[in-house]
Amino acid sequence: MHTFLTRGNALLTFTLSVLAGLTFFCFLSTALNAYSATANIDTVKVLVKNVPDYSAQKEKQDLGYLMFDLQADLNPLFNWNAKQLFIFLVAEYETTDNKLNQVVLWDKIIQRGENANLDMKNMNTNYYFWDDGNGLRGNPNVTLTLSWNVVPNAGTLSIIRGSGSHSFSFPNEYTNVRAQ
Repeated sequence: MHTFLTRGNALLTFTLSVLAGLTFFCFLSTALNAYSATANIDTVKVLVKNVPDYSAQKEKQDLGYLMFDLQADLNPLFNWNAKQLFIFLVAEYETTDNKLNQVVLWDKIIQRGENANLDMKNMNTNYYFWDDGNGLRGNPNVTLTLSWNVVPNAGTLSIIRGSGSHSFSFPNEYTNVRAQ
């Protein structure tokens, strides 16, 4: 004769095994979705300044400033397994010191049920565009891309890069810090 605790343990183990199996099948039902969308990005204003970075060294470093327009329809990315989207705008560029520099400039969280059709004009960046030296002034090829994480109810958290990017160049002269 089994005790009450032994029967309770067997019932709990069976229930958790069934729930784990159902969760795995839920993951499989959306695992092969592409989660692709096109983003249209355009820069409105681009400046570069040479200012001291007091948080690290006291040397002057390049600080980029830009305003951008962003249009993207991210509604097709949502399905029953997508809880939210974490979208972020990344700037990629090359300098003499580093082959690849990536800076996150802006981000947003979109919950399921919210409007995921983005039409933003004259947006400022959420984060500073610092370079760890003087690699922004006159840089001819800075590329902006929109990427996102689809946060699922069950499954893996993947990083997807949207199709569509925008390349621009920084001016060859520094903008005067006092001229604002």
